Amino acid sequence: MTVLVALPDREMLDRLAPQVGDDVELVVWRAQDQPLATVVDLLVMPYTVSYDSLATLGGQVRHVQSQSLGYDGAGPFLPAGMTLSNAVGVHEGPTAEMAMTLVLASQRGWPAVGRNQDARSWERPMWPGLIGKRLLLVGVGGIGREFENRITGFGVHLTRVARHARDGIHAIDELPALLAEADIVVLAVPLTAETEGLVDDAFLDRLPRGALLVNVSRGRIVDTVALVEHVRSGAVRSALDVMEPEPLPADHPLWSLPGSLLSPHLGGNVSSINERVDPLVLEQIELLRRGERPRNIVIG
Repeated sequence: MTVLVALPDREMLDRLAPQVGDDVELVVWRAQDQPLATVVDLLVMPYTVSYDSLATLGGQVRHVQSQSLGYDGAGPFLPAGMTLSNAVGVHEGPTAEMAMTLVLASQRGWPAVGRNQDARSWERPMWPGLIGKRLLLVGVGGIGREFENRITGFGVHLTRVARHARDGIHAIDELPALLAEADIVVLAVPLTAETEGLVDDAFLDRLPRGALLVNVSRGRIVDTVALVEHVRSGAVRSALDVMEPEPLPADHPLWSLPGSLLSPHLGGNVSSINERVDPLVLEQIELLRRGERPRNIVIG
């Protein structure tokens, strides 16, 4: 039996075609395209696309492979009987790199240093750095583990927090006490009913003055209004790769407030993405060829 796989673009088809057998048919087709004559066994979504496009699929597709790690918001649009896998193993490392970039840039004053270069201004203030700082990592999943691998060796005192306590890891309900001792907080948790709005006024009030908040997970984990007020007052600094709303309006205060560093959701945007996506798609195809369930199913 032939496995029909729909890919988002010709470039991916050309990369994968030499690596699949005669019993696999590859086509370029997206959710919003005209229906095909036969049911698609595997639909690979484009990297940047809204999940609402899935609502039009009906019975056209058996399984969907996202190229994103996050899948919040997909549930309401996935038709009944369809399954969805996220891209485990693709974005964790690059997103951890972005977290490190935001931490280092903020702790070494790089936004100001960059502006001084543009202005040809030779200024040499002292910045906090990382050595000896107390870093609170909220989330020890794939991104959190990759971040921990990278932060090791920078001389920080690392405290890890997860949903449930276990050896060397605090429970998330311990956060109120832990925040008061944190110079830096890195958020690497998925967006769920429990984490939405986690960072609110009370959370921010508990941080020492001048502490740095880094978010590489999802924007809605942070109350943006509360964050703006705390950054404006100098109570905290922020370095965000994700925010609410996205894209951030041009007149939003976070663009210009001192102590605010922004990256436009670039965590997974690295040129090596295909080196990790292609093997994942090929593995899913092989599982379907053998009549097995795809891996990393998050819905269905």
